[in-house]
Amino acid sequence: MSTSASLALDARAQPGFRGLLPGFMLCGVIALAASFVSDHYGGPKFLYALLLGIAFNFMVDNPKTLPGIEMSAKNLVRIGVGLLGARIAFSDVAALGAAGIVALAGTVVLTIGFGVLLARLLRLPPTLGLLSGGGTGICGISATLAISSTLPQTRETERYTLLTAIGVASLSTAAMVLYPLAVPNLGLSATEAGLFLGGSIHDVAQVVGAGFMISPQVGDAATLSKMFRVALLVPVVIACALVFRKRRGSAHRGAVPGRDGHDRRQPLLPAFLVAFAVLVAVNSLGWIPQSVQAAASGISGWCLVIAIAALGVKTSPEKLVELGWRPVVLMAGEAIFVALYMLSIVFLLRLLAT
Repeated sequence: MSTSASLALDARAQPGFRGLLPGFMLCGVIALAASFVSDHYGGPKFLYALLLGIAFNFMVDNPKTLPGIEMSAKNLVRIGVGLLGARIAFSDVAALGAAGIVALAGTVVLTIGFGVLLARLLRLPPTLGLLSGGGTGICGISATLAISSTLPQTRETERYTLLTAIGVASLSTAAMVLYPLAVPNLGLSATEAGLFLGGSIHDVAQVVGAGFMISPQVGDAATLSKMFRVALLVPVVIACALVFRKRRGSAHRGAVPGRDGHDRRQPLLPAFLVAFAVLVAVNSLGWIPQSVQAAASGISGWCLVIAIAALGVKTSPEKLVELGWRPVVLMAGEAIFVALYMLSIVFLLRLLAT
């Protein structure tokens, strides 16, 4: 039996709390270190968590830490994405107006389509184009992890997910610094600048940072645009879940082995998506207090940073280097595409308003 197979069996043999604790604590400490560096020295904590996690890749070979690492990489993602729904309300969407809604929806659809097409042109797997296009077009690492959770859980998927997360975090940070410098030269109003920044920068934190670098008005407008893109995570992930569930069903008749050894069908919709949609609906009714929203947002952030740390631990630098230069061109191309698209939308709306 191979080493990887033995480790997988050990991971399933320790499902209890004690079996999960060592790996979970490892990922938690990495997340704490990344957050400390981010809070005190600046920069994206997600990127720090990834890089620190990769430095601890040797721990994935330890059967004592593997179960907790696997749990952190897979289950915490779902919890974190599900809790994002507490930050979104239907009234936020209405405030964008019909033109803004259509433009931002186009951002998501066209960026994902462009990513898949460019991946084919670069002779890369369409899966990588889907992950990178979704991360660029929706909400960065959160979207990448959510989409990845609907794909077949293979080593290739994990490698592509980590690579996309690194690229998205790096490009989003660069956009946060460069785009606010370009706004004055483009002559954009506060509303236009908010639409551009919220529609083109990948991660929520970087959108907020870029917007408030300019002014509170731009920050509010950018955040509103960005949260609509986050809301579009639901239909995109549902579509991915349905497509890949159908493919798995055609290959395996829709059944996967359960813990008891019997086959069981996968749910039509992942539970975390249902939770996301329910929280959006409840928040839209005004039933979630601000304090609860803040707590849910904090828990969501910690779940995601621990999950991305775990993903980093699971991936070796050698495997990332093997992917070559094409993924870098892919993600840079997607970032340029979405920025040019949003600028063209801003100027088109200005022309129509005159």
